[in-house]
Amino acid sequence: MELRYMGFDQAQNRRVYKFDFRAGDKSTTRFVVSVDMVLFLKHRVGIQEGPVLCAQKLTADVEAARAGDHELTNDDLLAYVAERAAAEVRRAESRRPGPHRRKPEAGQQFTPWRKG
Repeated sequence: MELRYMGFDQAQNRRVYKFDFRAGDKSTTRFVVSVDMVLFLKHRVGIQEGPVLCAQKLTADVEAARAGDHELTNDDLLAYVAERAAAEVRRAESRRPGPHRRKPEAGQQFTPWRKG
């Protein structure tokens, strides 16, 4: 299965992303995925992420044998934003600083130099 992005058409506030789907028998089928541009603004998703999001949506629809029109919906963008936030939390947790130096105990003299 090969999915190739072929560009988009803009009609007022709707963008229609075009994809060619090439099956194992070398036949090609054109699919389109539409999205209301207001959703990108509403969810603070960059327009440049549109082709990838639409390709993921289309791939899921094709694998689930969903026929008819394909549309990137509010729920799709909500799921994407939630996953993006969770990934950021995971990245932040992986950047936690290492162990800190111990504070000197009471009565112990502090020196940044090791004795030895």
